[in-house]
Amino acid sequence: ITEIYIGSEHYPERLTHIHEPPEVLYVAGELLPQDAYAIAIVGSRKCTDYGKHVAHDLAFGLARRGITVVSGMALGIDAEAHRGALEAGGRTIAVLGTGVDERSIYPHTHKPLAEAIAKTGAVISEFPPGTPAYPGNFPQRNRIVSGLSLGVIVVEANERRGSLITARLALEQGRDVFAVPGSIYTSTSRGVHRLIQEGAKLITGVDDILEELEMENALPRETRAQETGDEARILALIEQEPMHTDAIIEQLSLPSHVVLALITMLELNEKIQHIGNNTYGIKEN
Repeated sequence: ITEIYIGSEHYPERLTHIHEPPEVLYVAGELLPQDAYAIAIVGSRKCTDYGKHVAHDLAFGLARRGITVVSGMALGIDAEAHRGALEAGGRTIAVLGTGVDERSIYPHTHKPLAEAIAKTGAVISEFPPGTPAYPGNFPQRNRIVSGLSLGVIVVEANERRGSLITARLALEQGRDVFAVPGSIYTSTSRGVHRLIQEGAKLITGVDDILEELEMENALPRETRAQETGDEARILALIEQEPMHTDAIIEQLSLPSHVVLALITMLELNEKIQHIGNNTYGIKEN
């Protein structure tokens, strides 16, 4: 574990400009200059399968474009964002509300995830090793999540959750706030939709984010190496002719919410396009 004090050449420069920057960062792993190109992904702990897919795929796509993915290593959206970046072979930074030592990691089930992040990225905290999971520490660390980042993506959030605190802090820090729309029937979409109503930028994919940040030409364009098995089955079904979602669900013999999440991921990754009346076809390049 390394201690990096404010004023050190290794201290993240962007973090020095926030209100009450931490005097010291405890780091497991390594912070690198390239982490200046960082985007945070946050959201609900109790998220839907759709939210997990979106967080994972956005993180994967950003990491493949050379962006460092920042999150809080909580259950749900945070964890999926870290995993997506790791699976892409990219860098990710976890900002904790506890110490970064193994005994303090919270939730305890994320010790293997923390270890994986530290190997190729960094697990950081302003709290010294041995600091347990005090509830008040988690809202406090959110200013670091947004402070390290060029912008913050909110995937799913209830109306009174920590991810919305992070979004508010991001706005106060002059960061861009992005929001992924969800179903109007799920409570985890309410906070995100409120952010969109208040002016957050609605996004449907990685290119929307990079374009807004004027970074679309600064980094290599990458696509996912391959689709998941079920995504590939959908592509095979609609390759010959467009197909209605009901027909896709019937052909795959999977729950409707799972199929709709897969369709959303393929649309986010610009593999398919909606052509009206809940019908999808292959997206032409």
